[in-house]
Amino acid sequence: MWQEINFKEDSNDLLVPNITYKINPAEIESIDYNSIAQEIGFESGDSIISINGKKPRDLIDYQILISEEILKISVLDKNKKIHDISIEKDQDASLGINFKDAVFDSIKQCNNKCPFCFIDQQPSGKRKSLYIKDDDYRLSFLYGSYLTLTNLKKEDWERISAQKLSPLFISVHATDPKTREKLLKNKKAGEILDQIAWFEQNSIQIHAQIVVCPGINDGDILRKSIFELSKFHNNVSKTVLSVAIVPVGLTKFRPDDDGLKPISKEYAIKTIQQVEMFQSSLQNTHGTRFCWLADEWYLIAGMNLPSYKTYENLPQESNGVGSIRSFLQILTTKTKNLPKKVNKQKKVCWIVGKLVYEALIPTVKTLNNINGLTIMLYGLPSVYWGQEQVVTGLLTGEDLIHGLKNKDLGEGIYIPSIMLKLNTDLFLDDKNISQVENELNTKIHVLDDTNDIINSLIGISHSKKTINYA
Repeated sequence: MWQEINFKEDSNDLLVPNITYKINPAEIESIDYNSIAQEIGFESGDSIISINGKKPRDLIDYQILISEEILKISVLDKNKKIHDISIEKDQDASLGINFKDAVFDSIKQCNNKCPFCFIDQQPSGKRKSLYIKDDDYRLSFLYGSYLTLTNLKKEDWERISAQKLSPLFISVHATDPKTREKLLKNKKAGEILDQIAWFEQNSIQIHAQIVVCPGINDGDILRKSIFELSKFHNNVSKTVLSVAIVPVGLTKFRPDDDGLKPISKEYAIKTIQQVEMFQSSLQNTHGTRFCWLADEWYLIAGMNLPSYKTYENLPQESNGVGSIRSFLQILTTKTKNLPKKVNKQKKVCWIVGKLVYEALIPTVKTLNNINGLTIMLYGLPSVYWGQEQVVTGLLTGEDLIHGLKNKDLGEGIYIPSIMLKLNTDLFLDDKNISQVENELNTKIHVLDDTNDIINSLIGISHSKKTINYA
């Protein structure tokens, strides 16, 4: 571990306020081909200690520091030797460096005890990264992960304002102080409206999330939350850009006495009707629906997804709000000009979560009109999580083995890459692709995006994978 360092820069410096940090050198994972970094000789395993005398805490600091035309970089190579190099480049040119981690001074972890937290609803004994409960504003800014604001220190608020880290993604759950304190089990949680007012004063925008727990933050509390948040979306300031309304997800590993109830079909229908009324009212008063239901609500309710245009600019697609509708829209476009037949007979199966199965049946029917092509769509439940209705990204290796054993798998099975840990072949239960292949005696193919799905299933091209199965 590197020694503590104390920055004492000018008070106007956006990078390093006068506080003490423990900062590790930023380890390089890979170098872009034909980049400045490759030309200079950077390699995977090297680490950046400082840039122009300042030690970056994270990717945000790094991006600000490398925006200068002249850089003096201190590098710790993979053999633990230090090198000082100078670079002259165009002001906005990238160096082509990709880091192992996004933060270099450790992730800020959650200090709440939300009973619905999915991290706490996992079995023990899996890889450590599955149990990290990040509540880090930097990851929120960089990647759209949600944070609660309960663990921010004074210097964190100052940095958000100084560097204009906007938009951020905030787990609100309820604007009513007592309800939010109950949900997060944290007395600081009740300050949420004051914190959003601070964002408004400092010109920071946010996307909000409400995880609905039946009997706790639904009904009148949900109405109160949505309309209080909408007050921060006005002609003067659009601080709250959107609100995602997500159903609570419960697994068989949660405590029996957590007081939470699963989302039933009847409850989903009732919530959809309520929120769609809110949307209609907000459309009239604010010119936007402002709040949107996650796709899961409609799938659980057995109702058709809203039309593509109702999601406006899909502000929370990455949070599962309109993502399936967007996916289906792209699939519809991609399947307009299909070949009449395939050159070689092909029979394969496509694996998805049971929750999205019905929505994909029309696409599979269209593909199966191609002469010589047979695609079998399997929508699987999760025995691992104890969920009958599950989204595709939560399916595990165990689920595939249990759900596909003794079934006709054709020439092999195709799975979306969202089932796997990024850039690996690991499922959420730590089984790898080879283990599942051996159990099922078949070949697994990984689908990366919509083009890849259509092309690979039809067999008209072979996409180049970047997934590392080591």
